[in-house]
Parts: sequence; C-alpha cells; structure tokens
Amino acid sequence: MEYVQERVTTLHALTDHRPDAPTDRAAVVVPMTEREYGTLAADRVLTALESVDPARVVVPLRAPADRVGPFADWLDGFDVDVEPLWCGGPRLTELLAERGLDGDRGKGRDVWLGLGRALEEEFVVVHDADTKTYSPAFVNRLLFPLARGHEFSKGYYARVEDGSLYGRLFRLFFRPLVRALADATERREPGVLEYLDAFRYALAGEFAATTDLVSRLRVQRGWGLEVGTLGEAFAHAGFAESAQVDLGRYEHDHRSVDGPTGLADMSRAVGEATLRAVEGAGVDVEYDALADRYREAADGLIRGYETDAAFNGLDYDRAAEREQVETYADALGEPGPDTRLPAWRDAPVTPAEVADAARADLEGARDDRSGGTDRTLPEADRPRPADPGADAAPGED
Repeated sequence: MEYVQERVTTLHALTDHRPDAPTDRAAVVVPMTEREYGTLAADRVLTALESVDPARVVVPLRAPADRVGPFADWLDGFDVDVEPLWCGGPRLTELLAERGLDGDRGKGRDVWLGLGRALEEEFVVVHDADTKTYSPAFVNRLLFPLARGHEFSKGYYARVEDGSLYGRLFRLFFRPLVRALADATERREPGVLEYLDAFRYALAGEFAATTDLVSRLRVQRGWGLEVGTLGEAFAHAGFAESAQVDLGRYEHDHRSVDGPTGLADMSRAVGEATLRAVEGAGVDVEYDALADRYREAADGLIRGYETDAAFNGLDYDRAAEREQVETYADALGEPGPDTRLPAWRDAPVTPAEVADAARADLEGARDDRSGGTDRTLPEADRPRPADPGADAAPGED
C-alpha cells in the first residue's frame, strides 16, 4: 500500500471506501462483441450497473445480423437503462460511408459511436465487459476526480493472476518504448512523454471524462484506442486536469502473443498510436535508432520485473519475456496514414443520425428473428465460440 503522487493526480485505494460520485449525471459506455454475449462476466458487469443506476448505459454492439437481435433482447433483461447501438448494421454503414467515415472497424470505432450517444449527459465512463472482478465502485472511482474539477480520469490496477505477472503489452512494449523516447529527447519542461509515463497502466480500457472533453477527442479506430485517448487528453486536459484512480483487484481475459488477434498485432497499433501522439506534441523521433533504444530500455525493466516476481513468489520466464521484446521491436516504425475518427464537435454526422440509423437496423434484425428478454438464453441463441476477428482491449494480455 502506497500513496505516492505522480505528475497527474493519483488516487489510491487505501480502503474499501466507495466515494460519492455524480453517477446520475453520467453515461456508461460498455463496448461488446459477440464474445461477451451471455457470458458470466458481462452479466456481472450489467448487474452491477443496476446498483450504480447511471443516467444511461450505451452498449456499442459488434455482432452479425442473425445474433444482434437476441443480443439486444438479452440486454433488455437488466434493470438499467441500456441503449444497444449496433455498429455494423446496413443503414449505419451506409450513412457513415456517405459522410466519408467508412474505413477499418475496430473497438475504437465502436467506442467512438457510443461516445457520440453519451454526449447528452455531463460525464462519460468507458470500460470493458469482460471483467471477472467487476465492482460497482469502479464507476464511482472513475467519476470522483471529475466531480472535483478534473476533466479526464483513467483507471489503473496490477495485472497479477495465476501466480504470474501479466500486463505484458504495457510492461514489455509501451513502458520501455516511452522510456526510450524520453531518454533520446531533450526537454526543458515536462511534456507528452512525461504525461504518458505518469500513468501506471496506460493501456487500461477504463476511463472517464467530461462530455466537453469527449467532444474534442479524435479516436483511434482499433487497438490504439487507449494510447490515442491519452494523447488527446494531454492536448486538451494536460497534467493539471488529469487524474488516475486505483481500481484495486481487476481480472480479465489474456491474449497469446502470436495469431491474428494476438499481442504482436496489437503492438503495431499501439506503437503507431504512441508515436503519432508524441510526434503530434512536437517530439522528433529518431526511427533509425529507436528499436535498439527500445531493446535497451526493455532489458533494464525485465531485470526489475524478474526481481519483483521473485520477491513476491511469482513465476517469471525471463527468456519468454525477452522473446516478446524481440517480437515487439519488429513493430516499431513510422506511423502509417492517420485514420483517426474526427472529434464529435467536428464530425460530418450527428449522434442523433447515428442513433436513428442504428435503431432502424436493430428493428430490422429483430423483425427477422424475435427473441425473449429472459436472461436464460434459448439453446439456439446461446453464445457461439468467440469471433477470431473481434478485437479487444490492449489490457487483455
């Protein structure tokens, strides 16, 4: 237990206290894919939100047409105001294409659509639906700094499960990358690199913000969502208006390193988002030397992780960690084209237009196949194996 302050206001879970927070003035955005449909974790999250009773819950859905109706019916069975937002329906897809907003679909795009719907409230909370240890206190904790005048709040927690250290993409890629960039950059005052380094779990998917700030955010389409959001928060909130809060015990799914949705693929998106954020803040990146500097920084951190694991009696595979570093080093390079979605205040489409299209799409899907609102799913509507193409939060490692 510690109470050290970082460059951003850092709130610690020193007790089990659930602070008062303006939940009745907040929208909670919980993106879901078919992999969350009917799961115990998603059920736990939604049941907990019943006791939080926020102003609204927006659930951006990514699911095929034959599954989205039963999925939305299942969501209707919870005693909380849930607005399902089907992100892949034909009318919404056509609308976005007409306005020049077509392109890659991913978690970031889903969240962006949900954020637009959340702008009707004063505050917004975003978190994932696969958390095995979800607590209603998470929403209160994320909102608490906003009630005290901050504009942006991010959650953090230790990824220690099954006797091992997790959070590998953060520990072995993001943190050493930021350190390598900082060591190679001359600065007269703290800037974006110090800002990124101040967050104890920068790849956590849990954050809260005022809707004024949310309306200014340009959003990454995929796995770069969390880092891209931090880059935007630095530009619009800075050190003084940002905070991070301890969410305590937090467990969710893990990802393999390789494969089409593994950590190696995630590292490319996270790396691009990180480098775009620092370049956008005026940092000159020496790409020729970046991979070697990253490896050097990672090597120093691995020694610390190994000692910390031994201190706590945890398993630690130094060789496997080094192998991951080499895999991630291959992901480093100049960012490709900027495909971020525009800030909602500048978007060529309105949240109301999105809602109308998504609502019509969902009604059409339900007309094709009706479903019950009972939480007990009919055999035909029970979840299928997870869609291998569905991405998830970078923290799921």
